[in-house]
Amino acid sequence: MNIPDRVILITGAAQRVGRTIALHLAGRGAQIAFTYLDDSEPWQQTLAEIRALGGQALALPLNVLNPEQPKQVVDQVCAHFGRLDVLINNASVWLAAPFQAIDYAAWRTALDVNLTGPFLCSQAAAPHMLAQGEGVILNITDLSAFQTWKNYAHHAASKAGLVALTRVMAAELAPAIRVNAIAPGTVLLPPHASEEKRRWAEQNSLLKRVGSPEDVAKTVAFLIEMDFATGAVYFMDGGRALV
Repeated sequence: MNIPDRVILITGAAQRVGRTIALHLAGRGAQIAFTYLDDSEPWQQTLAEIRALGGQALALPLNVLNPEQPKQVVDQVCAHFGRLDVLINNASVWLAAPFQAIDYAAWRTALDVNLTGPFLCSQAAAPHMLAQGEGVILNITDLSAFQTWKNYAHHAASKAGLVALTRVMAAELAPAIRVNAIAPGTVLLPPHASEEKRRWAEQNSLLKRVGSPEDVAKTVAFLIEMDFATGAVYFMDGGRALV
């Protein structure tokens, strides 16, 4: 699938990695719709930056904890642009707590945002893509789905579930819709991360450096264009999964 003029919906793309993906694809000629949680996120700035690249852009609020909103967002995108070619399930929450300290609310939040949200968005997008005869769905997971991370049981369970969902969707929606996942390593440290955290990330990479959001954006573009890829997880981690 070529990127120019394609309609691409990216969840959680007002900032950080999602924003970089949106700007990269807009720079390649795509028409971008993206979601944000609320006005605490710089969605207006991101919207202006996308439009400055010359393409159409649409920003919509989305809280995946409301099970009705994903379909509403997808329907709005299709009404605005007339079609939907690519869905990138990027919106995520990152929660940490020792296993015995995880309460039910935190468990549900991790599963609902990181797994149920992509499920609902994909289920809403699939009929439009099937009617067109083609489409691409990309899920952003992470290494917790494959490694053992203490204090991240709820996060890891949600991301591992997203990997399983990717594979099942790829099998059920083929050949019209291709479904893949991307598992980034450390590509963007948290704000105010310590130098110790940076050194740890560098040492736990075979390439001995931290990646960048652009690395993920380039992988997204590759998987949109690579028409023979489906049902796979692509690691963008500098070899961290092997350490």
